[in-house]
This record gives sequence, C-alpha cells and structure tokens, in this order.
Amino acid sequence: MNNQLTRLDSLSRALIGFDTMFDQMERRYGNSVNNNYPPHNILRLGDNDYAIQLAVTGFAKSEINVTVEDNVLIVKGESMTTDYEPEQYLHRGLATRDFSKEFPLAEHIEVSGAEIANGMLTIKLIRNVPESAKPKVIDIVDIK
Repeated sequence: MNNQLTRLDSLSRALIGFDTMFDQMERRYGNSVNNNYPPHNILRLGDNDYAIQLAVTGFAKSEINVTVEDNVLIVKGESMTTDYEPEQYLHRGLATRDFSKEFPLAEHIEVSGAEIANGMLTIKLIRNVPESAKPKVIDIVDIK
C-alpha cells in the first residue's frame, strides 16, 4: 500500500491541475480500512435525485452534524450520553461510539436536506447541472 501511495504521489506532481482529484482519492481510499461504522446505503431515486442513509440508532438529532466542505459531505456523530453503567446491560449490541464519515460529492451534486426517523438518517442529494455546463448543439453551416 505504501508503494502505491508513493507512485500516486509522484504521479500527482506530474499532472498539474489535478491535485484536487488526488486529494479526493486519498481521502476516499486512504482511510477506508475501518470506515464501516455506521453502516450506510446510497440510493438512486431518479435521474438527478439521490439519497444517503446512515443507521444512527442511539444518536439524538442534536448529536449528529451534517456539513459540506470542498465538495465533501461530512457526517459526524458525537454521543453526549455517558451515564450508562455496564451492569445495566445483559447484552449491548447497539454501538453508540462517535463517528465521522465522508462522502466525496461529484460536480454539481448539492445536498438538498436531511431528516432522521426510526434511527435512520437520510441525506437527500440532487444533481443540479447549470445550463452553461450542459451540452450544446452547434449548428453546422453549409458554405457554398
């Protein structure tokens, strides 16, 4: 893995202007080993509508923070509840450990809202391509 990062680093220096792409790749795959908590789904709801669902059972709405920074959606959960006594549990299968999860967003993807219900956080996304970025048909003029 370290050898791959060295090659990636040397390649990123050779391709001027692509540094953000390499930063995104490093952010996405560099820390992916233990990034399975909390479990999540990514849904396609339509041509331009998407959603990310995270299982946040045990977290209150006030303990979850959703932000977008540099085209990266960041979801953080910080449990404020620390008054549990271990002897109260016969089995503790629901984790409430703090987490931070990042989702790189493609160009023109915007977060349109977030809601929490039944232990599931749903973040709604929409692809909003401006007219100036859409393909244009160029008329071909026949010159005689």
